Amino acid sequence: MSYLKFDKELMINLEYSLYRNVLRTNRRGAYQNTSISGCNTTKYQGLLVMPVPYMDDENHLILSSFDETVIQHGAEFNLGIHRYAGDHYSPKGHKYIREFNCDSVPKIIYRIGGVILSKEVMFSSNENRLMIRYTLLDAHSPTTIRFKPFLAFRKVSQLTHENDQVDRSYRDVENGISTCMYFGYPELFMQFSKKPEFIYHPDWYREIEYLQDLQSGDTYKEDLYVPGYFEMSIEKGEEIIFSAGDILVETSNLSSEFDLEIYKRTPRSSFYNCLKNSSHQFKYRPGKDDHYLLAGYPWFKVRARDQFIALPGCSLAVGKVEDYEKIMDTAIPHLQNFMNDKPSKSFIKQIEDPDVLLWVVWALQQYWLEQKESFILKYSNFLFEIMDYLLAGKHPNLVYHQEDGLLTTYGREIAVSWMNAMLNGRPVIPRSGYLVEFNALWYNALKFSEEIARATGAEAEAEVWENKARLAGNSFKEIFLNEAGYLYDYVDDYHKDLNVRPNMIFAVSLPYSPLERGQKKSVIDYVTKELLTPCGIRSLTPKSDLFHPHYAGNEAEKKMTYFNGMAFPWLLGPYIEAYLSLFHMSGLSLADRIMITMEGEMQNDCIGSISEFYDSNPPFIAHGGYSFAMSVAELLRAQRIIRSFT
Repeated sequence: MSYLKFDKELMINLEYSLYRNVLRTNRRGAYQNTSISGCNTTKYQGLLVMPVPYMDDENHLILSSFDETVIQHGAEFNLGIHRYAGDHYSPKGHKYIREFNCDSVPKIIYRIGGVILSKEVMFSSNENRLMIRYTLLDAHSPTTIRFKPFLAFRKVSQLTHENDQVDRSYRDVENGISTCMYFGYPELFMQFSKKPEFIYHPDWYREIEYLQDLQSGDTYKEDLYVPGYFEMSIEKGEEIIFSAGDILVETSNLSSEFDLEIYKRTPRSSFYNCLKNSSHQFKYRPGKDDHYLLAGYPWFKVRARDQFIALPGCSLAVGKVEDYEKIMDTAIPHLQNFMNDKPSKSFIKQIEDPDVLLWVVWALQQYWLEQKESFILKYSNFLFEIMDYLLAGKHPNLVYHQEDGLLTTYGREIAVSWMNAMLNGRPVIPRSGYLVEFNALWYNALKFSEEIARATGAEAEAEVWENKARLAGNSFKEIFLNEAGYLYDYVDDYHKDLNVRPNMIFAVSLPYSPLERGQKKSVIDYVTKELLTPCGIRSLTPKSDLFHPHYAGNEAEKKMTYFNGMAFPWLLGPYIEAYLSLFHMSGLSLADRIMITMEGEMQNDCIGSISEFYDSNPPFIAHGGYSFAMSVAELLRAQRIIRSFT
């Protein structure tokens, strides 16, 4: 029985099926994504979305959709679905769906009278190429299938409209055609495992609407170009494979290639397997020797902070030590160039953010906890390189204070932490001065440096790190701990931010904490009572006048809401780690309940993955990137922590 399965009643209910989507990716940043009904609901969705590096740094939608029509006795049954003005859907192919499951690959079973047709969708692991396998499971009379491609050739963030600049030409290739709408784009090769007839009939399908863009107040209407259609007969029991990509393929290999790709897939048969599969989707290889983590889908690229927070969960937590090493080894030269003020062309964005190096140290520490011997050989020198850089005050926006041993940053005019929403050129939450998670990470880094120094026999250096950590730990409690028993979110000159926010949890969750047990318990109590929700940790307590539980309104209102109430799943990782570090076995029941609740999200939004953030009050609707690396990674890491107690 499939873990991710949707029956006829759910599939024909558009109120349900339009709000669940399926994502497949490769290691080159390309993806296929649409709702489980087959109807695209946002401009970012499509069957072939891919980067075109020589054009720009964005993803481009090439093939939007691919409509199938079953023909018997001259009667046509169109399996496609598109939304038009007035909440009008045409055609209504979803009414023929009998089942959708997403075990190894997304699979839809259609039934049209006596015809039963299976459709399986596959995205190539290493190429920018979609494959679809059609199998005629049953039919009582001769059957023909017509295939109609809807093309866009545009940036995913934009929309296209009917114009006279389109190149309507095409050329015949083996079992198909190739075409390219605009100069500068790569050719799109559309081929089949058997020879089709292509009927050239160029046309525009006008004013197709994207429901979720409409509901969010974004631009939502476009025209799509159809160059013509393919037709071919299909017999009972026969398989036909369609391939669409930027390279010409040998069509005789399509069947064996499809089977091989399925063999390589881990079945999505459990919560863990879904998260594991999702974690693989963030791995990005733009070059032969380059390895990165994308921050998420559909619009994120490689962001430094996100990469290092997500790295342990997306590699070590799924037993992929070599993936950790490849990604870290790719990043180290770029981090060193930054520290040495050397220009560096890198896919890693926002490497200059002041907390990035602190998260790098944390990511290195996670590797140390599992691979001690390898760490000493590979990363110990780099750890001390980072620490010396920070102690020397060389970072452009992270200042070490010798008098108290802590770090400050300037964030009144620019967002400096993961709470990075900007509005009208200024941070929505101007966190500045002493930030609580920065200095929790810093204290942990000092103690970690002491540990590594002792492990390498450098006792004199270890004593230096120990003294610095002692000063920082004492100062941390003096600056952040308040009489109410929680931690100030940030302290900027004479301003002490009283808002109860989740950033204080890191002072408990990290391997080294400056707090005493009673202080840790008080912090956890505040987070549990005021910030814990079924889908993540709130970014602000409901007791604050700034609190907004729902992500709604215009763009400005949403930005104000983002970190003033939304619940973030990635914070469940440090929360569970903190809770179990304090309560041990007695904390497992709460940790298990959190995981059971999050498992329910496997059938919502992007099925089999976890979104960026959620409303923090019922009905806990998902928002933001619908498959987010930090969310997936920290749930995987939390699962591993839970298993270590059982």
